[in-house]
Amino acid sequence: MRKMIDSLQFHKKLLLTLLLSFIFILSLTGVNWNEELVHHGGAATLAQLFESLLQPDLSPQILLLGISSTGITLAYAVAGMTLAILLAFLFGIFASGVLSDGKKLAFLSNGFFRGILGFMRAIHELIWAWLFVAAFGLTPFSAIFALAIPYGGILGKIFADMLNDVPQKPIEALKAAGASKLQCLLYGYFPAVRSNMISYTMYRFECAIRSSAIMSFVGLGGLGYQLQLSLDDLNYSEVWTFMFFLIAIVVLVDLWSNQIRNSFLDDKARPYQGKISLLFAALLMIGSWLFITVVEKASLIGLFTEKNLNHAVQFVRGLMGIGEELPAFASWESWSDALALTFDTFMMSIMAIGFATIAMFLTVIPAASKIANGSLTMNKGWYGRVFFVIVRSIYIFSRAVPELVWAMIIIFIFKPGILPGAIALALHNFGILGKLCAEVIEDIDTGPIRNLSLSGASRSQLFIYGIIPAVMPKFLTFILYRWEVIMRTTIIVGFVGAGGLGQQFKMSMSYFHYSDITLIIFCYLILVFIADSVSELMRKAAK
Repeated sequence: MRKMIDSLQFHKKLLLTLLLSFIFILSLTGVNWNEELVHHGGAATLAQLFESLLQPDLSPQILLLGISSTGITLAYAVAGMTLAILLAFLFGIFASGVLSDGKKLAFLSNGFFRGILGFMRAIHELIWAWLFVAAFGLTPFSAIFALAIPYGGILGKIFADMLNDVPQKPIEALKAAGASKLQCLLYGYFPAVRSNMISYTMYRFECAIRSSAIMSFVGLGGLGYQLQLSLDDLNYSEVWTFMFFLIAIVVLVDLWSNQIRNSFLDDKARPYQGKISLLFAALLMIGSWLFITVVEKASLIGLFTEKNLNHAVQFVRGLMGIGEELPAFASWESWSDALALTFDTFMMSIMAIGFATIAMFLTVIPAASKIANGSLTMNKGWYGRVFFVIVRSIYIFSRAVPELVWAMIIIFIFKPGILPGAIALALHNFGILGKLCAEVIEDIDTGPIRNLSLSGASRSQLFIYGIIPAVMPKFLTFILYRWEVIMRTTIIVGFVGAGGLGQQFKMSMSYFHYSDITLIIFCYLILVFIADSVSELMRKAAK
């Protein structure tokens, strides 16, 4: 019976893998593969980019500009995450239902607040930035709110799930001792999930820095703004200088995040390490808000002047199609065009996750530390460490550069269309997917692998019959998870000519066709809903 169940699960996973592979191959037919894909000067541009990579502009003027721009990017990211954490705690607690009395009230609270969190995180932060800039103008608060809303939605959902997964026996013991629901939350739920909450928040902070960098695309300052100017001037040496600043700050946050995780999860860690990190985080938050309010002279009250309120009202009226004879969302012709672009965007996401998955499979084995040091395969060699460092460095470089920045570079090589968008998305997600899957290999049980090795299995047999079957379910889970993320991101690479809904969104914003924006956002939300639903079904099938 057990063998029959195992065989059935194996065939389900094999069928799912074949289905995903077929869909990826099908997506490739959406591209006209000919010499017209590449600009005539695309090869020369690529050569210049690689040459400039080794010769970044290190002049004092550019370095000082990089430092100041990094400060702006970091301040926006920290301020946005501050508000995001507050929103996540507020909505996450209510979405979990742990404070509700009775099952019916808990169900209603859970559904209502999870719906709010779902809407907040469904729309990409750059779309929020466009909307806020259109409503309030070029103020730092447009960037801060644009970061706070989607990241608050993401963190809130994760916090709610963490609270729901807390074992109930300690909570029941607190209730039996007469503790109120608030006391159960403070002394039962929070201590159980504190370290995981901090760990995931730090990961999202790293993502927020990348998101903050691309706020420049709607006219807000920071590293992305300097990158865009340098790319427009074809000054690739400056491009790489600013790129290295962005990579450096992401790496530093990653190291800080690891230090915080270790201080809370490692029993041998010194007690003061966590306190120092939290104190530094508090100082960073205070410093960021002081920079925004004192140096940037941004005023939250100033957003609600009569002029801004009138402008915001006109913008909302435009989104609703008030004053138009036939709004875009009431026109079948507009729907037909939007749905065609929606399909292109969907194909772009499939192509992107396919490229990223292929690149991950080609590099993930040497990227696992247990493979590099020989502890898993019992086959040590000096070359293992060399490949490990090289591949892991590529992963860091790949994921540190935001998708939009990759797209801005690639569009100089490839002609506009869904292919450059897919490549840009794949380049960013390849680094993330590779890191996640390498850690899966590092976490597997070494016993069965070593038994195969002691039985005389070759290195290739260890991979085929030992490692790959053990890691494939989690690999599929991470691939599907990243596809969900890619689906939410496809719209922004279109801003630089990568096709799909994003390109039309930018054109509609530029020409003030606001009812078109409503239609595009609606199609975008449909895509996100489809991605969430299909991904959830496939994850269940992969278990």
